Amino acid sequence: MADSRDDQGVPSVLLSELSNAPHVEKTVFAHPYLALDGKSRSNLPNRWDAIAFLLLAGTLAAIALGARQFSEPLTALQHIGISLAPAALPEYALRTTLRMLAAMAVSLVFSLGYAYLAARSRRAERVLVPLLDILQSVPILGFLSFTVTFFLGLFPGKVIGAELAAIFVIFTSQAWNMTFSVYQSLRMVPADLAEACRSMRFSAWQRFRRLELPFAMPGLIWNMMMSMSGGWFFVVAAEAITVGNQEVMLPGIGSYVATAIQQQNLGAIGWAILAMLIVILLYDQLLFRPLIAWGDRFRMDDQPGPTQPESWMLRMLQRSRWISATEDISRDLRQRWFPPHPVATGARQRRSLPAWTPRALDGVWYSAIGIVAVYGGWVAVRYVGTALGWNEVLHVLLLGGATAVRVVVLVALASLVWVPIGVAIGLRPRVAAIAQPIAQFLAAFPANLLFPVAVVLIVHFHLSPDVWLSPLMILGTQWYILFNVVAGASVFPHDLRDAAANLHLRGWLWWKRAILPGILPYYVTGAMTAAGGCWNASIVAEFVDWGNTHLQAYGLGGYIQEATIAGDYPRIVLGVIVMSLFVVGFNRAVWRPLYRKAERQTGAGVDLG
Repeated sequence: MADSRDDQGVPSVLLSELSNAPHVEKTVFAHPYLALDGKSRSNLPNRWDAIAFLLLAGTLAAIALGARQFSEPLTALQHIGISLAPAALPEYALRTTLRMLAAMAVSLVFSLGYAYLAARSRRAERVLVPLLDILQSVPILGFLSFTVTFFLGLFPGKVIGAELAAIFVIFTSQAWNMTFSVYQSLRMVPADLAEACRSMRFSAWQRFRRLELPFAMPGLIWNMMMSMSGGWFFVVAAEAITVGNQEVMLPGIGSYVATAIQQQNLGAIGWAILAMLIVILLYDQLLFRPLIAWGDRFRMDDQPGPTQPESWMLRMLQRSRWISATEDISRDLRQRWFPPHPVATGARQRRSLPAWTPRALDGVWYSAIGIVAVYGGWVAVRYVGTALGWNEVLHVLLLGGATAVRVVVLVALASLVWVPIGVAIGLRPRVAAIAQPIAQFLAAFPANLLFPVAVVLIVHFHLSPDVWLSPLMILGTQWYILFNVVAGASVFPHDLRDAAANLHLRGWLWWKRAILPGILPYYVTGAMTAAGGCWNASIVAEFVDWGNTHLQAYGLGGYIQEATIAGDYPRIVLGVIVMSLFVVGFNRAVWRPLYRKAERQTGAGVDLG
């Protein structure tokens, strides 16, 4: 793969824009579809064109097959039912994968827009970041209660309504960590590159497209992998939907697993896990491995390093003459319809505003936020206060404190385990190529399938549920730490690695002075999303049933789950409010200061308006 910098170490994200400047000789930059001797490549198809055509045809056929039931009535699903025959799994796997990819596309658009607004506007940041903390702390399964009714109402009696509800639920399991990753990256843009954009008078769109988005790409790609893996945990709830007395079973691996669990068919569960493994290997080869190899060009590094990630899929895309011709046509059309703006040479003219205007706008904005917050708090207190007293509030706060202790301990232990492993994987691309699908499968493995094993062991050895149910909270969320640390270590500059080697940094000194400061922003993103996931998982991990055996740990998650089963909505609202307060408070007290420290270490150049 070509290096992302020229001989002087200029980042490619700025190099491509510099090539449009009127004072730069165009002959310096080689056309990507010309051979080294300057002659045009042959237009005759090659073997890569054949592979690309087969993959494209297969993709279109898969989409058509997966979408053929969208317009059918819901009653058709009840007549078909869910078959536990292994022969039905290929179609079920296809449908589940399409839902997850659709949710991934929505999550990507949401993450880029939400994170950009939060990172570029100080006023928006004060609202959007705490709101994101609250959204990730709200139980994901709780979104089903109102979204299913909404989407089914949009398309009465049609399958597409249930499909959109399932996609939305999967979206809520994918979007938050991706948004945190993009937000962290936009805040960490190096000051010298931000100043280069300002000196070249880049517009906001040019700066985002040429600098900020490429800088965020490595971390975003690894969080996309984590989101795809994490979504497998919720496909059971997303595809087996219950609304009142109506139950909708969408064809997919999630509904297949739900039916197998209901019928206690261990063989069918084994087939589902095998199908899930095959699907993960396929989208690893066809999607994520090409993205990682492609994203390596955005490393903020002066040298490519001894080894680079490779992908046969990316090689096929680069060498296919048919795709190259399509890109040429697309580029010509874009330049004709949206001609590039030349780099401005004069001083930027800014409209001057009175000195009191920003302060006045801040006052109006924060006053509006305060009014909305006070009104929302008053409504919540009034609703809860009609049924509960202050003793119940104090009791719930104590339960939240117990769960908070579990979250802190579990995140700390997971960090001690996965940070060294993540660094070792991220610094070695060949190891990462092997470990990547393994980590995706482990992260995608439905942790709730291990709950019965935990119950049996706790009962058999007479263990305390308050202690030994706690590890169930981290089973599905510890991977956020691993994936983000791998992303941070994979973009750690080679020149800094060489400098550390020349200075003979070893052992703890190397960790303290070199690698830990380099991966700090990525670790904070992973640890923060892992902590939020722990809070969410506590609802199912602190309240576990298997057959006639029931175990409940002392904590806020068990309280919310117990209230949900009883249909006690005031207690549900109180529990969710307290959980949100704990998550937001912990993020503001711990993770935000660590973000600011990482910004100071990297000299980030983010100017908030």
